[in-house]
Amino acid sequence: MKNALALVSTAALLSGCAHIPFLKDKGTAMEPVTAIEMHPQTRPNSIGVTAPPPGARTAAVLDTTTAAQKAAALAAPAGGRSLGKTAVALGNVSEPGFWLRSGLVKTAGAGRVVTATGSSVAVDLIPGSGAAQLSLAAFRALSLPLTDLPEVTIFAQ
Repeated sequence: MKNALALVSTAALLSGCAHIPFLKDKGTAMEPVTAIEMHPQTRPNSIGVTAPPPGARTAAVLDTTTAAQKAAALAAPAGGRSLGKTAVALGNVSEPGFWLRSGLVKTAGAGRVVTATGSSVAVDLIPGSGAAQLSLAAFRALSLPLTDLPEVTIFAQ
């Protein structure tokens, strides 16, 4: 009886495999995939920041901000309206500039983030949903480990 039940279960399970694309006949062609072209978004703090070169793989190559742009972002004036605290993850590394995307941000604009140690950087605030994301340039300017989820306080200017 157990063998019959196992045989029926296996047959039912395998019958669904015909609907999994990679298990279908290898002779059928898949639908062509269209390449997505990335365009850097123009935001106030990101003007003059270029997109990373194709094939970039390291943080140093992906971060295309200049020393002058980093210095200006780190010289962000204190003040502004606090939007709250949140943990931030590293955002899309191919999106250049200093930016923060968060659900705490309701209106796009200029702002800054402050770490628990008091370091701060000017960023473009972008409304978002889900986990808060901080740009690669901002992570590097604040000397934050790229794999951490640091808590920051967000201020709108």
